[in-house]
Amino acid sequence: MNQQISLPGFDMPATQDARAAHPQVAASDTAKTAAPHTDGPESMNGRQSPAAASQQAGDAASAPEMEAPGQSDNTSNTWPPISEMLQSLFVFEPTTATLAPITVMGMDCASPHHMNALHEDARERIRHADIICAGDSLLKEIVAQPLPHAQVAAKEDGEPLAAELLPLHAPLAPLLTRLSHLRAAGKRVLVLADGDPLLFGIGATLVRQLGAEAVRILPAVSSLQQACARLALPWHRVICISLHGRDDLHPLHTACSKNVPLCILTDERMTPDVLARHLLDRGVDWFAAHIFERMGAPDEDARHMSLTDAAGCTFGPACTMVLLPTEPVRRPYLGLEADQLAVEGGCMTKKPVRAAALAMLRIAPQHIVWDIGAGSGAMALEASVLAHEGRVIAVERSAGRAIGIQENRRRFGAASVDVRLGQAPDCLPGLPDPDRVFIGGGLSGGDGADILGYVCHRLPVGGRVVASCVLLDSLHLCRRFFEKAGWPHDIMQMSAAEGRELGDDIHLAAMNPVFLVAAQKPAAVPTPGRMRT
Repeated sequence: MNQQISLPGFDMPATQDARAAHPQVAASDTAKTAAPHTDGPESMNGRQSPAAASQQAGDAASAPEMEAPGQSDNTSNTWPPISEMLQSLFVFEPTTATLAPITVMGMDCASPHHMNALHEDARERIRHADIICAGDSLLKEIVAQPLPHAQVAAKEDGEPLAAELLPLHAPLAPLLTRLSHLRAAGKRVLVLADGDPLLFGIGATLVRQLGAEAVRILPAVSSLQQACARLALPWHRVICISLHGRDDLHPLHTACSKNVPLCILTDERMTPDVLARHLLDRGVDWFAAHIFERMGAPDEDARHMSLTDAAGCTFGPACTMVLLPTEPVRRPYLGLEADQLAVEGGCMTKKPVRAAALAMLRIAPQHIVWDIGAGSGAMALEASVLAHEGRVIAVERSAGRAIGIQENRRRFGAASVDVRLGQAPDCLPGLPDPDRVFIGGGLSGGDGADILGYVCHRLPVGGRVVASCVLLDSLHLCRRFFEKAGWPHDIMQMSAAEGRELGDDIHLAAMNPVFLVAAQKPAAVPTPGRMRT
């Protein structure tokens, strides 16, 4: 509650009884009434300033009380004195104001957006809004006229809308700040969006930035729902992915192996034909494509085809692409056989070594895994089985072996495996930070220490690295490096034999022994050794 003494610009009139009882007060009031206001520091636009009012109240309080002749003591001892009552007034104001939330209203993409086509509740919200924020095309449909960046809209019947129009453009940060300030100033802010604002829309961004209490969502039918309705497809199991204004294909890669329908929102860069070619390159060919262009418009175009056919077509900038599985999903698995893979020169980590190395890496579903010196990519493919929500990057310096990795990825439909051609550690800076690293080759050269140093630098605390060493010099390099770094590490020798035919019987042929060195990054321990950044 706020108490204001002698409200600015407001002189309390004294009653007749008070003036009779206190002639000094009456005389003072008469003088104040006759004196004109000035524009000095104690006047604000013809009104008494709060500072002057407070000073006046202080003077009145500090001055001795003046009694009228013949006034009794009982009257003079009343509290508060009538002179102060005439100069004081309590005004009760709320200390906090309840702000109206920003309303985000979805617009049905299957119907026109001009005022006469909207339902009554939507028209009322538009008429009573102080601020209307939307994309340029949506604003033009609402007011049926070209729009500058800020102007007053008009109703279709000629009556002006008391709304300032704000186009919804990137970057969003300045616009969101302005909307927040307008809301704080008591403005009724209305944001218009296509479909459901919480489906990869501006509503989700506003809630994330301003909080759920500051936003009210009024959804319409989303593009996901409309596309599924056209296909009579229940959409509660559909995975929806937006590539509108995004270039991260990782969510698409991981969703392809789940054997469920996918709905992809595209833009002018990530068009359906580009996505079809990308998926086919990674061996994902078990989907049928249903592509809706200009959905809801009179000239809506719906095409139903295979991914191969979609890869050869041309599409517009805004499509809704639904992928339905038509064949069993292919996935890699643990224990891949050599005859299933394209292998150049026998450069492949043997199956027992892969099994032991994966156990020592302790890969979790969301991990990012590097496979340095990937060879045939067998280790990367099996790591993707464990990191099925994450990402696996196979690094290989030989172009021929890198092509073989791409072929093996295509054979098993391992879309989440990326291939990086280059010499480690020079090709590593552009990669995302790893959680787990397997080093299958490259330690025997002059870059061995640099590779270890760079990998350990990029690993987070708790990250693990496993190095496969065939040569004793590589084993000595790893052991000396981790001892100097103070990293806990384990050494395991893998000796295995496989059965081979010999005459009419089988004998056990020994494989080359391999040493596995596993280390985990501790907390607050500097990494020594040479590093390249």
